Amino acid sequence: MIFWETLEQIIFNRLSKDDLFNPYRDWHPGLDRSNAADIRRNNLRAYLYDHSRGAPLLLIAEAPGPWGCRFSGVPITSERQLLDPSFPASGDQSSTRKEPFSEYSAGIFWRRLQPFYRQFVVWNTVPMHPHRPNEPLSIRTPLQREINDFLPVLEAVHRWTSPELTLAIGRKAQNALGRIGVSASYVRHPSQGGAILFDKGILKAIKQLGLVADTQT
Repeated sequence: MIFWETLEQIIFNRLSKDDLFNPYRDWHPGLDRSNAADIRRNNLRAYLYDHSRGAPLLLIAEAPGPWGCRFSGVPITSERQLLDPSFPASGDQSSTRKEPFSEYSAGIFWRRLQPFYRQFVVWNTVPMHPHRPNEPLSIRTPLQREINDFLPVLEAVHRWTSPELTLAIGRKAQNALGRIGVSASYVRHPSQGGAILFDKGILKAIKQLGLVADTQT
């Protein structure tokens, strides 16, 4: 998969910074299992290979949250979901917690989109976790230079997916897509009171594309 080669070249060997954590290369001794980076890469690989033929719908979010992709490796997805037998994607836990991390936004996201699992791909504009220095479980807005660093990956995922429709979950994502020449409709992020507007935006896209629920999910 050519897109996977892009990830290996641009993301997997990139060093973390004191305010930008690379979950696909590094691990935190107080939060992660020693092989956590391997686990997260494997989780991501399994998710992407489920969509190796592309998808009609591409959703671009902003960056990994501290309780979702930061530990699962899959955008807008938590460890708890990957460990749930009823969830369409599967994976392993990378955190040291007795109970796997769960994420509010991921719950809202998949509640609406799970029936269409194989018909969409979700990705993050910045695939590393932006946080405040010395606060590894915090979240901050990615800087423009950080977004610029990963524009080649954004181009690659769009080219690989070859979607009929691209949705930007947030203005940062929409602006980044515009910079690579992709016109994307804006959808409200489901966090911080945005669940209803997110749901409306996704339903509109599903109807526009004429998506039908997968029989395997």
